[in-house]
Amino acid sequence: MMFSTAVKHPMEEDDYVDEYKLTLRRLALRDDRYIDALLSEECANTKLSGIDARSHALLRIAALIAVDAAPPSFMSAVQAGLDAGASYDEIVGTLIAVMPIVGVARVVSAAPNLGLALGYDVSEAFELVDG
Repeated sequence: MMFSTAVKHPMEEDDYVDEYKLTLRRLALRDDRYIDALLSEECANTKLSGIDARSHALLRIAALIAVDAAPPSFMSAVQAGLDAGASYDEIVGTLIAVMPIVGVARVVSAAPNLGLALGYDVSEAFELVDG
């Protein structure tokens, strides 16, 4: 369901509703069947979002930072980003991008988790510097 198309809908005066309007209505009304379809498969979620795979993965990483997710949660999102062509710098850049919104504490908490998902143990690096 790309957002650029219009769908016939009898409720509108001009006889159609843009797809994004229908999506907003379905989500606002908590249309369980629609939400289940969005959550059913990872690839379906990416396609239905109307966002390219690289941007989708970076947005998911940003959301994980925002909710202070556990380290394992970052693994699949980071892998999806890498598979979609995001660079390590772009993935780490999500920390910087969300900092003004989520705050420094969330970013500080997420940085080691994101590092682990990228194969870099920040804590170990600190031990080597201190040792």
